Amino acid sequence: MNADMTLTNWRKSSRSSNGSDDCVEVGSTSTVVAVRDTKNRAGGTLLFDREVFAAFVGSLNRDGV
Repeated sequence: MNADMTLTNWRKSSRSSNGSDDCVEVGSTSTVVAVRDTKNRAGGTLLFDREVFAAFVGSLNRDGV
């Protein structure tokens, strides 16, 4: 997948804890969802097809995670 990550609207995950090291940001383009570490943005970005990411989040919601 190739996406221009400068066009994403990054937001901190609602599951990230304030004051902890477990913080992630989620952003998106028209084709992908991106996930990165809030405190180490240069450390890399995971890219997911939007449909795959939606299925992943849906499975978490079904399992009560």
